[in-house]
Amino acid sequence: MRMKLNKSSQLLLISAVSLAAAGFLSACATLTVDFVFVSSAKAAGTNNYGEINVFEVNSESGVMRQIPTSPFPSGGRNPVAEAVSSDHANLYVVNRDDNTIVQFIIGNDGKVYPQNTVNTPGIFPIATAVAGTNLFVADTYQPLPTCSTASPCTGSVAMYPIDVTNNNAAGSTSSTPVNGTLGSPAVNAALSTNYWPLTLPSSTGDILLPTSIAANGSNVYASAYDTTSGVGYVFAFTVANSTLTPVNNGVPVAAGIYPSGITTDPTGAYVYVTDSSSNTVLGFAANSGSLTPLAGSPYNSGNQPSAVIVDGKGQYAYVANGQDSTVSAYAISSGVLSSIGTFTTSTQPVAIGIDPSLNEYLFTANFLGNSVSGFQIQAGSGSLINSKGTPFTASANPTAVAAIPHGATSKQ
Repeated sequence: MRMKLNKSSQLLLISAVSLAAAGFLSACATLTVDFVFVSSAKAAGTNNYGEINVFEVNSESGVMRQIPTSPFPSGGRNPVAEAVSSDHANLYVVNRDDNTIVQFIIGNDGKVYPQNTVNTPGIFPIATAVAGTNLFVADTYQPLPTCSTASPCTGSVAMYPIDVTNNNAAGSTSSTPVNGTLGSPAVNAALSTNYWPLTLPSSTGDILLPTSIAANGSNVYASAYDTTSGVGYVFAFTVANSTLTPVNNGVPVAAGIYPSGITTDPTGAYVYVTDSSSNTVLGFAANSGSLTPLAGSPYNSGNQPSAVIVDGKGQYAYVANGQDSTVSAYAISSGVLSSIGTFTTSTQPVAIGIDPSLNEYLFTANFLGNSVSGFQIQAGSGSLINSKGTPFTASANPTAVAAIPHGATSKQ
């Protein structure tokens, strides 16, 4: 039987449906606490171009759901690193095989829109970080023709100023002002280059290859390993007057064998480095960029730790262990780490992040699992419990994660 409605009844029904839909959309918007951007090294097909999966995180359950139209092209081949601008309006994606950094504007709905692409000074960029109005990138090798994969030499670090004025992006068809574009890389006046090589003062041809980079305030730290001696190092720089100044006359501190990941606590007082070869985490106290080992350092981790992060309150540290497919959790007291426990992820986590809104949810990008694992951080203990539905499917071989608070973007 089909029920007939008069015009008045039809209008009331339409109004009710509209209000219900609006309420649903409002609820969805309220429950989305963060947007998480996961770069994957390989997209579907044979062109080897990467993808960016965008997930919305539910504030009540931690469930991660890809937004409509996700994934998005990464703008290049083999994306390996990500960072977001300090105002959360821009995502920067490093495409290793193209030697590029692509700037994306982040919409209020989490969608990303490519704006500008810059080349890195060297070859095979491997890591990036943002602090204030500067972006830092580590290149595996210095520029051609001095260096190449056939004739490798030591890697380098470069710094790009981030435009915070409202200038239209080059080539943009939008009338809306855009900021967040990257300027020309800073000049190293001592060498007349736009990069800072990672070298040992007494080096006799040692080749140091960077593995990760972290920035906090006016300090930048780059981890690297010496292919000649098999020793790991952390190089520290201070940032001032649009240039980098090596700390301690450029003499790095020893950091295990193969330092694979690096981060700082929120205050910049401590620096933590994972050593993939010795299965440990090294902790340092930072004083104007100068690093001193913490008591008890190094601290045991799982096998082949690949990345490390500290929560927004500086209470806990978490390490992704690639070989074990686990996360090691630690409590922090005056910088010193003490073990909380170990928690299982999907296969081979290589990147790790924490939601910036509530400081409540943690996620890992699992390279061989083609997925993202989600956890809820337990207040007061720092232990982890699985988010409902974890792991969450991503594109093939995810490599990097970055996140912004929902509602923090300023561009459409």
